[in-house]
Amino acid sequence: MTLFLTESQVEQILTMADTFRVVEDALRELGRGAAINRPRQRVRVPDGILHVMPAGLPTRGYLGFKYYAAFQGRARFWFHLLDAQSGALVAVMQADRLGQQRTGATSGVATKYLARADAATVGVIGTGWQAESQLQAVCLARAIRAVKCFSRDAPKRHAFAQKMTKLVNCPVRAVASAEEAVREADIVIAITNAREPVVLGQWLAPGVHINAAGANRVPARELDDEVIRRSEFICVDSIEQAKLEASDLIAPVERGITSWARVRELAEVVVGKTTGRAEPDDITLFKSLGIALEDVAVGVWVYERAREKKIGKEIEL
Repeated sequence: MTLFLTESQVEQILTMADTFRVVEDALRELGRGAAINRPRQRVRVPDGILHVMPAGLPTRGYLGFKYYAAFQGRARFWFHLLDAQSGALVAVMQADRLGQQRTGATSGVATKYLARADAATVGVIGTGWQAESQLQAVCLARAIRAVKCFSRDAPKRHAFAQKMTKLVNCPVRAVASAEEAVREADIVIAITNAREPVVLGQWLAPGVHINAAGANRVPARELDDEVIRRSEFICVDSIEQAKLEASDLIAPVERGITSWARVRELAEVVVGKTTGRAEPDDITLFKSLGIALEDVAVGVWVYERAREKKIGKEIEL
């Protein structure tokens, strides 16, 4: 029998604290060479795109894949989980909340390992649904005292500030420009649909850590070349995937501003194979693509908790 979970049932199980821990553990497995991740594959047709993301956690006994179809301005997310020994399909679940939480959690893990220990202020560019989990995870990683947020839609950014002030128990203030949000921030979050840079290197304070999580397609960019030029340490969740999707890095590499040899993977930092921040004034950058392994790890957690709590519906396929 296969367990079927709806979006609301997934939300009933997932917390950011659990997602943070699960993603960190999965990256540790990847850094040890004990997990398998494959880059996102995209199938384009005239009216939309199908995205497919497979990965495996053999140490946990599972493999799986998330897929989502983006058509006519709407995306539908699904996750399938299989037993790694028998190949049996053990779970099917709606996966919009799952993806939101794991994306935020990964930025939180990057912040834990790369931001200064005393980082206390955050600038957020983008105030959509995905920005919520980004800020929640960063506030788990560091003792944040103040947040400034900006998006082009003034009512939306003010609503975000009001909502997140309650969720993260920290003052979140909407500001009138991206520059105002970024300047003097210890941590910068970019989580937008922008096609042109929204974070400029000239705004960055010494010692800042940046999580750029919004642009995972060519030619979208959130960071200008000066951000890349000033970053002492750059990492991604998958170099293989970054070479296909990360225009924030692809374009600067093509122009000789940086090289792929300088880019490391977050999993290497988590297991200690590479040191991230060397000096307090170093600028560090995590370019998030969102990888399949994160989905599989969180999907396993949801499935196993659902079994324990008897949540979901058994279906025969």
